[in-house]
Amino acid sequence: MKRRAGEREKEMKKKKLLEELGESRLPYMTLGDAGFHQLWKTKYSKLIFRKSDAIPEELHRVVQEGFLTLRKHDCFFQDLVRIKGKDFVTPVSRILIGNPGCTYKYLNTRLFTVPWPTEGYEIKYCSPQIHDACKALIKLNDYLHIEAVQALQGQNSSETKETKDSLVIDREQNFDASIKEKGSVLKDQSSCYVSDDDYTSLKNRTSFNLTLLNYMDPLQMLYLKQEPYFGMGNMAVSWHHDENLVARSTVAVYSYSCEGSAVEESNEQILNGRDPAVWHVGLKVAWDIETPGLAIPLHQGDCYLMLDDLNMTHQHCVLAGFLPRFSSTHRVADCSRGTLEYIFGQCELALQNLQTDSDSMALSLKSLEAAVVKQVEETHNEVEFEWLRQFWFQGKRYLKCTDWWLKPMARLEEFWRKMEVMTSLVLCEVGKEDQTVEQRNETISCLLLVLIERQKLRKEWTASSSHQLDEPSQVTHSLPSKQKCNSIQRTDSCRLWMYTQELHIGCFMLVDINFSILYPPTQACTIGLKR
Repeated sequence: MKRRAGEREKEMKKKKLLEELGESRLPYMTLGDAGFHQLWKTKYSKLIFRKSDAIPEELHRVVQEGFLTLRKHDCFFQDLVRIKGKDFVTPVSRILIGNPGCTYKYLNTRLFTVPWPTEGYEIKYCSPQIHDACKALIKLNDYLHIEAVQALQGQNSSETKETKDSLVIDREQNFDASIKEKGSVLKDQSSCYVSDDDYTSLKNRTSFNLTLLNYMDPLQMLYLKQEPYFGMGNMAVSWHHDENLVARSTVAVYSYSCEGSAVEESNEQILNGRDPAVWHVGLKVAWDIETPGLAIPLHQGDCYLMLDDLNMTHQHCVLAGFLPRFSSTHRVADCSRGTLEYIFGQCELALQNLQTDSDSMALSLKSLEAAVVKQVEETHNEVEFEWLRQFWFQGKRYLKCTDWWLKPMARLEEFWRKMEVMTSLVLCEVGKEDQTVEQRNETISCLLLVLIERQKLRKEWTASSSHQLDEPSQVTHSLPSKQKCNSIQRTDSCRLWMYTQELHIGCFMLVDINFSILYPPTQACTIGLKR
């Protein structure tokens, strides 16, 4: 509900802004404009840019080889996302790589990390090349973390230049050694300018736990949206704030456009504004028509950092060039509800209410207290709709890289089955005559809303799957052929949905049968329930 309200608010702001503009366009500046650097300094100072020649050559090499490896192994996928109640296929293909067990959710789609090599975790990759690609990305992650801490310290210190000079490192030396040395110097020097608490805060807001990799070849796209406010041209990614991040955390982006293979930069300025052959990142102050926008060209190996609250106060978009482009977008994802550790903990807490008789081995519930029942059933919904269905809806895409997620998902399925039993047990208890009317009322009132939500979501998922299977939509037609199959495929390990409709219809029949006994008509109205 909160997300839908947020979407409505954004749509109203967008509509109002476009109405104010009419047929005109807002001004924006790019590199060749006279006031470009002054605008950047005054209105976009929390955007930090690093040209490719400031980044170690060895890092460029391994990261760019990693991109090409993942592309060669078909590891990039277009996502089916939901915006304002409608399904869309992203023009950009993506893969999420990061800490084992982490997920990232955007536009109602949860992505699951292909884990990068991490001490203490056994990760079997499908090929040594994919292992090397993931290893390269964690090296890039470490490098960008240190760059982000340094940039934030520079923002907060009047002695930025002295700090930066003291951290100069021979960029041609061994990359692994430079990371260790630079990190050590940075940690030692931080005490000169910030307190321990401030340093911890800086570290936490720059400790990237995953990267969302993007790939797009504009010449393969039948249609790209036009940028609507400034007339900047074709957009690969529309104006947005990045979602589900730790507050005031940095976003770091490494860009690799495959230059020199087909189309060179345009030497003639056909348009007033950006060169349409070159990829750009566009920035604007959110919902502001006074401040000119900014369009910054992105060349092979450039990177930029969006510091502090820039992602909240400003919006950004990606403007397509003519050539294929990869990017690695490093984020501090808010994983408070998005890790295996979290969801396993919730399941284990819920299952504490299930007990087995030592003699008969019969299952029963320890408590019918409303708060306990509600917590169990909400966890039940979370496991099913935020984890299991999200994972299997994306088909076998993760098996392109590793089978690491199969074991934890099997464990979640087992938890889910036990919670299905617990739902049945609650409904059986509600039907027993030894319960008082007050006990029944309390149980029903806390349970029914959760069950209604579960039924609604199951119908939505079933309808979505059936629609794709029986009448493939225009949306799914635009998916590559392999992805059409994967996006609707259900494996044997996901057979759990095959009997949920029957079981759930039975649950509602039981509630309905007892409804007239449990609630006199006037009482039903007072608690907002309808027969």
